[in-house]
Amino acid sequence: MKKYFQKFKEVWKLIVLLLLILITFSYAMFQGGFVSWFLFYSFLPFALYALGLGFYSIKDIKAERVYTKHEYNAGEKFKASIVLERKVAFPLFYAIGEEEVGDTLSGNRDLQKAKTMLFPGFNRVFGFDYSIENLPRGEHTLMGIKLKTGDPLGLIEKEKVLPVENKILVYPAYQDMVYRPVAHHFDQGMTASKERVQRDTSMAIGVREYQPGDRFSWINWKATARRNDIMTKEFEQRQSHDVVILMDCAPEPRFEVVVSFTASVIRAILRKGAQVGLLTLSAERKAFPARGGEAHQQQLLHHLAKIQDGSPVSFDRVLEAESFLAQQNNSIMLITAQLTKELIEKAAFYNQRNASVSIFLIKNGQESPTITEKNLRASANARGIRLVMVHDGQFAEAFSEVNRG
Repeated sequence: MKKYFQKFKEVWKLIVLLLLILITFSYAMFQGGFVSWFLFYSFLPFALYALGLGFYSIKDIKAERVYTKHEYNAGEKFKASIVLERKVAFPLFYAIGEEEVGDTLSGNRDLQKAKTMLFPGFNRVFGFDYSIENLPRGEHTLMGIKLKTGDPLGLIEKEKVLPVENKILVYPAYQDMVYRPVAHHFDQGMTASKERVQRDTSMAIGVREYQPGDRFSWINWKATARRNDIMTKEFEQRQSHDVVILMDCAPEPRFEVVVSFTASVIRAILRKGAQVGLLTLSAERKAFPARGGEAHQQQLLHHLAKIQDGSPVSFDRVLEAESFLAQQNNSIMLITAQLTKELIEKAAFYNQRNASVSIFLIKNGQESPTITEKNLRASANARGIRLVMVHDGQFAEAFSEVNRG
């Protein structure tokens, strides 16, 4: 409907222009004299230009967007150059170029800089540059270039969105931090870290009776002969550095800080040499098993770049549904901005199943904890759960506070 209305508007303006030419000519013919003919000849160049512009099509103009990279971190600056090229060098008195973006960038104030007045004249190639100072996290679509032009008197106006679609991915902002393992339990994890966390079967600390699953090479033949029963070596078990992170995706004003802290923790854990898994529930449930390496880090950050705060249930309900975590021996990190009694109770359940549970409560820069949060923190500590309050901009202190208890 809008398309037909725009077409009717263009035809109607063209009819009005022809009527104005006819009226001024009739006035000069019937009135005669210098003034009437001067008025006609003064109006005629503008009318002819507007008439020519009315038949000129801007649909043939090709647009190209030039920028350096497709992936950014939140807060970085985005620069782009728009190049417009046309075949017919019809003189354009002015043109207004504007970037058309998707919903994720539509409210960005920096996009006002992406609207520029141009004076192409007879140039076949023209364009403009713009920048967005602080890119928000997410996957953003640059849909096309809106081009608007017209004659000096405003009799004819033309507007067209030139399709040129590109996508840019903005990863969450992160802060450099040093990860210090907070777990104090034993497991059979697969971590390979710089702090020698792999199982060492050369360090036997005793013998015990054979159990199903023990390797043949672990049998202590001397003790077996002495006791007349199969005995195996008992090794010093290593401490696990494998971590599973559960991130709260409930609607929350501090959600961007939650995502930023999660990204920072993932980078720090993987840089330490440990393995990390991630579980989120937003529009859909997404679980990544504990792994290490650069490819795994890229996969997790790519997920965090797109995730939104759209969880249909509270965080304690999410934790309750993931009962399989109770059978694992990995450290569990809960990252949230909303602390509730129910969450503490669910975390205590996992903490009793030989899993080290830590809760990181995200706060804004100078935000102080409420009385309720202080009481819940005391309750969590009484149940053996580490609860750390993390302020925006002070991520590096998160694990030093954990170690202090």
